[in-house]
Amino acid sequence: MTDKTALTPKTHTTPPAKFSHGVRKGNILQVAGQVGFLPAEEGKPPTPAGPTLREQTLQTLANVKAVLEEGGAGWDDAMMIRVYLTDVAHFAEFNEIYNAYFEEQGLTRPPAARTTVYVGLPAGLLVEIDALAVLG
Repeated sequence: MTDKTALTPKTHTTPPAKFSHGVRKGNILQVAGQVGFLPAEEGKPPTPAGPTLREQTLQTLANVKAVLEEGGAGWDDAMMIRVYLTDVAHFAEFNEIYNAYFEEQGLTRPPAARTTVYVGLPAGLLVEIDALAVLG
């Protein structure tokens, strides 16, 4: 039986509850929901990248990518991406940001499947993203 490995990139703080930023077991890697917090700084609370959807989305994608990389994966390994937005009015803008981001990544495989839902997040946060990757 393959052991689970918890993943916490250097850019991330220790989770505030009993969960991991990501977990890898064998060739399966699950990234927990990430938000647009800037890289962790010792002694400072987590800080959003900015108030806009663009700033938060780009930082959130960078945070998901950091967990994927910590587990030996990348966007090409992503099978499923789940997006949680706080406002249905952000859907079109989010898609523009998302599409441009992935065009810049130069992926060689078909894009991951994606689901987008609308949720409540802590004050000031506009987007959360998680991902499931299969390596190999």
